[in-house]
Amino acid sequence: MTHDHDLVLRPTVAQTEAALNPPPGRNGGDLVVETLAGLGATTVFGLPGQHALGMFDALRRSDLRYIGLRVENNAGFAADAYGRITGEAAPLLLSTGPGALTSLAALQEARAASAPVLAISSQIPTAGLGGGRHGYLHELPDQAASFRGVVKSVHTVRTQSQIPSAIAEAWTSALTVPHGPVWVEIPQDVLLSETPIPVVTGGDTFPEELPPRPELTAVAADLLSRAERPAIIAGGGVVRADASGKLRQLAERLAAPVVTTFGGKGAFPWTHPLSLQSWLEDRHTTDFLEDADVLLVVGSGLGELSSNYHTFKPRGRVVQIEADLGKLESNHPALGIHADARLALQALLETVTDRTDPTAADRVREVLDKVRERIGSQELTLEQDVLAAVRGALPPGAPSFWDMTILAYWAWSAFDAKAPNTMHSAQGAGGLGYGFPAALGAAAADPTRPVLAVSGDGGALYSVAELATARQYDLNVTWLIVDDGGYGILREYMTDAFGQPTATELTRPDYVALAETFGVPGTRTSPETLEADLAKALAAPGPSVVVLPAVLRMFAPTHLD
Repeated sequence: MTHDHDLVLRPTVAQTEAALNPPPGRNGGDLVVETLAGLGATTVFGLPGQHALGMFDALRRSDLRYIGLRVENNAGFAADAYGRITGEAAPLLLSTGPGALTSLAALQEARAASAPVLAISSQIPTAGLGGGRHGYLHELPDQAASFRGVVKSVHTVRTQSQIPSAIAEAWTSALTVPHGPVWVEIPQDVLLSETPIPVVTGGDTFPEELPPRPELTAVAADLLSRAERPAIIAGGGVVRADASGKLRQLAERLAAPVVTTFGGKGAFPWTHPLSLQSWLEDRHTTDFLEDADVLLVVGSGLGELSSNYHTFKPRGRVVQIEADLGKLESNHPALGIHADARLALQALLETVTDRTDPTAADRVREVLDKVRERIGSQELTLEQDVLAAVRGALPPGAPSFWDMTILAYWAWSAFDAKAPNTMHSAQGAGGLGYGFPAALGAAAADPTRPVLAVSGDGGALYSVAELATARQYDLNVTWLIVDDGGYGILREYMTDAFGQPTATELTRPDYVALAETFGVPGTRTSPETLEADLAKALAAPGPSVVVLPAVLRMFAPTHLD
């Protein structure tokens, strides 16, 4: 009798030959790239540095495609977007110390958004490890400590034989729900030393699934089936789990209105009769959700933005499905179900009883009418016209990446993403500079579709160096820069709070002329010509820049009332 644990995968003849006769001249860096290729990686992002040269030299001997950015943080944003678009772990190769630390803001965004990024950094030579002050270039007493509070897991390598297993373990961690960034560090001498270890020819990993506990889904199904006014909040976990189809089935069977969080854009059809869209920063939506007698929250921790700045106070029973254990019941008491959104929704579909509610669509329409009336009373025609022009120019299946800028804040609430996994922003961690480098990563993931990046002029200044990257790799990204002469949202916040702004005004370049110095075509547009100019740029192959000089305003908040 053969048991599963007795099974051993026997090497093929080719694998045996490669193991017995490895090619000469390989080093520890080769073990890194061979392991990545064996795990299924095809593209890596990064920036070379002195301690990491062993990895980058090994790329020359591999079939991996390398996309090199000009700033480590931007390389991290590109890897983040690649991971979001493909669902694969995106390798990010970095050097020691300053190079590694510069990626922290990008890794924080990846963690907040559950984007699978596999960051591999070099480290000072092993002789300098241990926390002493040896004076090595880039030396830190404990480099990994800087990342433990940011990434999902940290994996340290000290010998060449540890490389394949450490990277495979990190890969599995990145792709086990909730997805997220992971960190591997390898000393310089380990990367540079010639290796006797055979060529890495395999690397299958099996990220663990996270099914729901059946007794909990049984209770949840009963609550939802008997509810009089059920409602659903769909977060980014629905998008990451590719569960939008199951969400729609459940909503229709329960006749339950659905609102999507800003991270969950596209998880539910925008124009569906049950769609409350994404107007979470609106008291009318908040009131509606508070009135639900059973509220199903899927793939969201109900954080600051998803709870109308923590003014949301549910009165009914909350059922929360969340893959990140730390977010489960972190803001509101609930029937907490620690599970992947897709598996949990499937379990509910198998156990709920269909219900009917002929008033549900009317109640949704009433809320949206109130929202439109509130926005319409604030003389914000310019902002709505600009957002409509962007939506009109962007092909339905094309992804978009939004920086932290006023137009993006409008898009969170008012933009129809058309499909799941097409609209992305830095709202997870809220750092500037995300939009353009992230769009480059998405274009590397799928060169068949145009990609849109949206930034303000303040955020654009974080990313202008990546125009060189866009041109070097001929990436199909159109960058819309809304130029209002400063940090527009901070200008507005400070004026409202203190009567006048401080430190918000910026001297900036002529972005059209600047783009053209990189060999990237630029267009200066206006609100009236934006849709046509943007559509033309998106239809042209390769990178382009469209600059819109405009001062936009935010709609009035409701959480301060």
